[in-house]
Amino acid sequence: MTIYGLWIINKAGGLVYQRNFAEGLAQLSSNEYLVLAGTLHGIHAITSRISPIGPSSGAQVIEGENFKLTILLTATGTKLVLLTSLPDASAQLILQKTYEAYADAVMKNPFHTPEMPIRSEGFDTRITDLIGTGQTS
Repeated sequence: MTIYGLWIINKAGGLVYQRNFAEGLAQLSSNEYLVLAGTLHGIHAITSRISPIGPSSGAQVIEGENFKLTILLTATGTKLVLLTSLPDASAQLILQKTYEAYADAVMKNPFHTPEMPIRSEGFDTRITDLIGTGQTS
């Protein structure tokens, strides 16, 4: 599996963290990433309401022709999104470990303002240790 990118979207749909890993992604501007996050937030909200068999937490996987978006919705409404190649075996596990790093390095940081962009060297280091260059086996 190749990991192309990681995004963290706050409960209002704002992009608070974005990082690319492997080569192959089109380079987007900051505004394009913000629009992408808002769009994904809207899609997730709509999919949580259209379930024909009762309440739903929304889309968990969005699959394209050459990629897969795996979404982890936290209890606070924050969304962690992992963009990977199609042969994906461990995206949910990586997202869970990313959430643990987020909880420890970001949310326990007294200098971080919730719902604002993440600027934490400790978090970046933990993500680098977890994902590295984006190539996993």
